[in-house]
Amino acid sequence: MSTPGGRAPLATVLAANAISITGNSLTLIGVPWFALDTTGSPGKAGLVAFCAAVPVVVSAIVGGPVIDRIGRRRISVASDLVCAVALAAIPLLHGAGLLRFWMLCALMAVTGLFHAPGETARSVLIPGLARRAGTPLPRAASLYDAVSRGARMTGAALAGVLIAVLGADTVLLLDAATFGLSALMILVGLRGVPSAAPLPDPAPFSLSGYRAELREGYTFVLRSRLLLGVVLMVMVTNGLSQAWSSVLLPVHARENLGGSAALGLLVAVFGGCALLGALLYGAFGHRFSRRAVFTAGFLLCGAPPYVVAALTDTTAPLLVTMAASGFGAGMLNPILATVAYERVPDELRSRVSGVTTAGVLLATPLGGLVAGQLVERNGLVTALLALGAVYFLVTLAPMVFPAWRGMEPSGTKGEPVSSSGSSLPGPAPAPGATPPRR
Repeated sequence: MSTPGGRAPLATVLAANAISITGNSLTLIGVPWFALDTTGSPGKAGLVAFCAAVPVVVSAIVGGPVIDRIGRRRISVASDLVCAVALAAIPLLHGAGLLRFWMLCALMAVTGLFHAPGETARSVLIPGLARRAGTPLPRAASLYDAVSRGARMTGAALAGVLIAVLGADTVLLLDAATFGLSALMILVGLRGVPSAAPLPDPAPFSLSGYRAELREGYTFVLRSRLLLGVVLMVMVTNGLSQAWSSVLLPVHARENLGGSAALGLLVAVFGGCALLGALLYGAFGHRFSRRAVFTAGFLLCGAPPYVVAALTDTTAPLLVTMAASGFGAGMLNPILATVAYERVPDELRSRVSGVTTAGVLLATPLGGLVAGQLVERNGLVTALLALGAVYFLVTLAPMVFPAWRGMEPSGTKGEPVSSSGSSLPGPAPAPGATPPRR
């Protein structure tokens, strides 16, 4: 049952996250294109992606307890403000003739370091805000992902057009503005919301206590065979997706598809169909096996774009493939979100979130770096086919390993589901999880 005015905080988080993710989509296209324009090297574009991704992993590893102590609202606001300043500095320094390649890498590293805690803070608010709004958790999780997917679609379409018309510099300035607006919305819209505030009367900070809080999150994940399997699988696929988005697709669009407008169109179509997939799963997904839908979705969104891009240098076949892939991808995060929210107690959510986020992002820094080197040494087609083959093999995991049967609501043998809906294979409850994300 919703509380008076209880829907406003959930709506605020959804809207702010949509605006922030729209900016992320501008970055996703704008930064690789900016790097390719200014350096002309796929290898250097991959290095920029590497520098942006490594700090994300670092902040995710250590950030869970920090989010609880400082507060989810404060972390979200601070994260977006720092990202806004760092991104705005890139075109401003470039326009003044002062930007060096190491500065570009450093500024992207700053955005990576501060972006993950903000997105994590917003994500872990969803269960509490859903209860406050009287919204069923699976529906809130699907809505959160659908809004995010829609924002990615919008941002990608805008980025492709704006780069072609105004240049990558302008896109990065707009990206900085979206982060600033997101920060303002969270600052105002979540004032006085208990779940967004710091922990009441936290224990005095100590290094040993901090290590203990981190250990609780890692122990919980390591004792859950399903969550551990999800983290390992999504870790590899996120690395491959980073290779695709930061190097392979931009290079393919630049060399074969006519430029940034085609790139923006492809990413927008993927995002739009992912939005449709998320909405349909939210409406009808409970009628089907989670594992079957998850496996089918990953098989659709994994290897096919790589193979089609390798075999054709025209836009239409890849556009159809990206549409099908997006539809499959849209069903993944709602399933992962629901599984994580069911299995992780609220008091452990931020800590487990840090662990799962760090785990699924562990291979991401290598994705762009490896793809850039593969393209420069072996050519684009070889890189696409090799990484596509790896993607296909990884997506077979849910059909091979028994632990994945635990995706169903009844839980798995050895990992009982408590009466509150959370499995308790880990340690005794303690604070703060964003689900593993693809």
